Amino acid sequence: MNSINAINLRALQFFIDVYDSKSFSVVARREGVSPSMVSRVIQQLEDALGQQLFYRNTRAIMPTESARLFIEFARETREQFLDVSNRLQDRKDEPEGIVRINAPVYFGQRHIAPWLPKLFLRHPKLRVELTLTDDYVDPHLEPADVIFRIDTLNDSSLHARVLGNQTYHLAASPEYVKTHGEPHTPEDLTQHNCLVYSGTSGPNRWLFKEPDGNWRQQAITPILASNNADTLLTSALNSTGIVLFPDWLIGDYLKNGSLVKLLKNRPTAIRTTPQYIAAIYPDSRHPPLNVRAVIDYFVEVFGSPPYWQYGE
Repeated sequence: MNSINAINLRALQFFIDVYDSKSFSVVARREGVSPSMVSRVIQQLEDALGQQLFYRNTRAIMPTESARLFIEFARETREQFLDVSNRLQDRKDEPEGIVRINAPVYFGQRHIAPWLPKLFLRHPKLRVELTLTDDYVDPHLEPADVIFRIDTLNDSSLHARVLGNQTYHLAASPEYVKTHGEPHTPEDLTQHNCLVYSGTSGPNRWLFKEPDGNWRQQAITPILASNNADTLLTSALNSTGIVLFPDWLIGDYLKNGSLVKLLKNRPTAIRTTPQYIAAIYPDSRHPPLNVRAVIDYFVEVFGSPPYWQYGE
């Protein structure tokens, strides 16, 4: 094969994906091809460059120093191509085709899925594949066009549109407070029924900001721990105990009085670093028309501040 023909966009994409995943099999499954084909494309790329890009053994695929140098060129070339491709796509009159959206489960159920009908009315040629998962989604490895993420957003390689801050509230039903009393300090929580979300990284920490600005974790023994937010929310609404949840999850219930905020003068959180709700679009400085249409739509419907934000 001619060495110039071996260095094409698909070969660069295979190289980037193998570099990121360190696996021929992962790339093959995502692309719907055989691992041997991925390996063959990488071999042809190596032959064209005259450099070994990966060390191969039965347990791992590891990048060589040449690969670490070549990855910058590969990413930049791919991004330039996507940038031009997206600009050409913008010459169309309206968004059309499939947009793959990924979001956390409960956030997607509450704040993404209910708004899709009006999105389709606005852009009738648009189609959506919506995947809801609370697992971490790597935009470099997963086939997603828009990822709604709630995180600290420390990865500078990602393009993100911040939609709002995540603010936590300690809350319980009025009936629970009437029966068990209201805590006046974080330490009082040791005498209350606490309902704690417990995900793959373990139970959420309940953090309270001290007058000196430092965060302190309050030790609690939950009466109920669950990896399902809806279960804990239902339990709180049924007066079982106290929850520490973000306003996008319980803002409506605080506004209508089904839940009341506790320890109002003590900022609360589960992490010491700020968390943001953002729409992430990987791969391109100039996102496709479809991606921009989806993000712009949700920026509009969420509002600023977001409609779920609770303020007294």
